[in-house]
This record gives sequence, structure tokens and C-alpha cells, in this order.
Amino acid sequence: MTEAEFRSIYDRLRRQLPWGPDDRRGALNYITPDEVRAALSEVQLGRTVPLAAPIEDWPAADNPEPARHEMKEPLGADAGRGVFFGMDRIAMNIHGNADSHIDALCHVMFDGTLYNGVPADTVGEHGAAELSIDVAADGIVGRGVLLDIPRSRGVQWLEPGDSVTVDDVLAAERDQSVRAGRGDIVFVRVGHRRRRNEQGPWDAAQARAGLHPSVLPVLAERQIAVLGGDGNNDTAPSVVAGVGFPVHVLAVNALGLHLLDYLQFTSLASTCAAAGRWSFLCVIAPLRLPTGTGSPVNPIAVL
Repeated sequence: MTEAEFRSIYDRLRRQLPWGPDDRRGALNYITPDEVRAALSEVQLGRTVPLAAPIEDWPAADNPEPARHEMKEPLGADAGRGVFFGMDRIAMNIHGNADSHIDALCHVMFDGTLYNGVPADTVGEHGAAELSIDVAADGIVGRGVLLDIPRSRGVQWLEPGDSVTVDDVLAAERDQSVRAGRGDIVFVRVGHRRRRNEQGPWDAAQARAGLHPSVLPVLAERQIAVLGGDGNNDTAPSVVAGVGFPVHVLAVNALGLHLLDYLQFTSLASTCAAAGRWSFLCVIAPLRLPTGTGSPVNPIAVL
């Protein structure tokens, strides 16, 4: 895709925003109380499945600055008579290439603006004055839909550099007898986590499977509310000449979609396949970071 073609899609999607210049919730507006109540009917098995990968505190090819998990003294060996407490502290980069996280609408700056034309300089040394992850402070609850692209293609995973196309999305929907629609929380599996678990970490910043930007207009037409993946959602290297992270730009900046990156779908995919259904109740609860550009997250699927 050329930069001119990309910018044409970007401009068209921005013009289609239905909520007006003062909106700060983006596609979360598609999740109404009616959508939440309807999503409750997805629960049939009474089974919960976590969608986050375990946080790693050791360096890897895709995680050179891992989370730091430190225990505070006194430790258990020092505990004597009476009450003692085990206490720990964690510090981490939210927007890395390994840990599961959600991107706020202030995360992606393009041509000097954030979502809905908010100036980029509203993000400063003390965080984001607008569009922070606190937009989702009430939590995100709705119908989740998993589209398993490797399953549909008949492979274990998509190789780094490969892209999920519109045809892939439609084929997965057909094969799984499911259709993503208004207010849905859509997860697209490329098999990134399975490849990482079986072959080891690699420099995912340089090479990873993701969505082709041409998929975003289809998802916009469907009026989905949230988008997530087991990789970064963007293919690397970028498929758009001169534009890095085109899917992030179209999703977060143009459409106001909260993105979830580097989730883990192995258990969810097997559970959905065994149940013969690929939709479920989904609950997402970001941390309360009033000026944060994102948050660590562990979405829960309830089937």
C-alpha cells in the first residue's frame, strides 16, 4: 500500500466519525447498556478464560527491558513470632513487545494530533491531559468474538511479516459461523504467542504478523468497539511505505478504537473449538491511571 492510498483511507475513516468533535470515548460509544445485557446471554458453560500472557521479568529478544519484580523486606525467612507480610513491587514498560496491554486513545499521534483532532501536545511529561486510559475507568464489558486466522488457513501460526487480509477475516467468520458486529470486542489470532512459546522469542519489533490496513474499513463498517490481537496488531515491517504502525494509526487515531496488544489466545481458541462457538462475554478492566497512555491488562472471556 502506498502512503497516498493509506492517507486516503485515513481521511475517509476520520470523516465517518459519528460522535462530533467533542467526543473522547471513541468506539466505546458502540457498547450501550443493551449490548452489555445481550452479551450476558453468551455465557453457557460458566467457564472463565484469561487472555493475558504471564508478565516476564527476564530479558528476551522481544523484551530487552522487562518488568522488574522486587520483593520488599522482611522476607519470609525473617518472619518470627507475630504478624509479618509478604510485599512486592513491580515496574514495567506498558507499551512493550511482550507484555499484554491496552492502548488508550492518547497513545497514537499522527500528523500532530490524537484521536478526533485533539492536539498531540496534550500528552506531556506528566501524562495525558485528554483521552487517557481513564476513559475506560468503568471497565469494558461486551460480546467478545475470536477470529482464529491460523485455524482457518490450516496452519499453526502466521509467519512474521505475513498479514491478515479482508479475505482472511471473512473466511474465519464463515468457518466459525460467527460475524463481528456493532459493539463487539473483536480478537484476531495470528498465532504469535504459540510461535513464541514453541520456537522462542525473537525481535518482534522487526518482524511480526498482523493485520493489513485494508481490514480496518471493514471493521469500521461493522461498528466494532474494541480490537485486540496476540501480536501487536500491526505487521512488521510495515506494509505502508513511509508510515509505521498503520493499523495503530487507523484504529486508535482515526477510529477511536482501544487496541489490546500481545494477548494470549491458546486456551480461548481450544475452549471455543471444543464448544463449537466463537463468541463469549468479555470483561476488560484497565488499571485506574488517570493520565496513562495505556495499562497492563488481563481480559477475561466468560463462556
